[in-house]
Amino acid sequence: MSKLVRPSIKLLQGLGVEGDAHAGMTVKHRSRVRQDPSRPNLRQVHLMMMELIETLNDQGFDLAPGLMGENITTRGIELLALPRGARLHFGEAVVEVTGLRNPCAQLDDLRPGLMTAVLDRGPDGSLIRKAGIMGIVLRGGIVNPGDRIEVELPEPPFVALERV
Repeated sequence: MSKLVRPSIKLLQGLGVEGDAHAGMTVKHRSRVRQDPSRPNLRQVHLMMMELIETLNDQGFDLAPGLMGENITTRGIELLALPRGARLHFGEAVVEVTGLRNPCAQLDDLRPGLMTAVLDRGPDGSLIRKAGIMGIVLRGGIVNPGDRIEVELPEPPFVALERV
């Protein structure tokens, strides 16, 4: 699950991150392959906020970028508040946001209690997933640490993110 921090990654249009186990046009996650291996892969790129990692470290989890499986760690963008269809521009590369990452029990294998720590409850009792967002690669390109990320919102009405 964990990813190594690299000097850059290559996003491949319609596929995901070059060399990543989840790259492909159809689903790659084990549970989704069991359900229907022909479904489109809406989880080509996993993005997570550095602010979440810092909060979890304040709680004693001792995490670093990539450990929870994210391909891209961001700072200063409230990823969880983005609507479905938002586009993130990394230079020439473009990722379209498809939904929320649904955290799995593998997080507890990494650090006991981590899965619970990335989940919360809203005032109405609804489940809040904080483990990042997923997207598809609309236009490929190289992404480097420190690259500026430009957010392009879709036309309203905005659709809130759901798990994918």
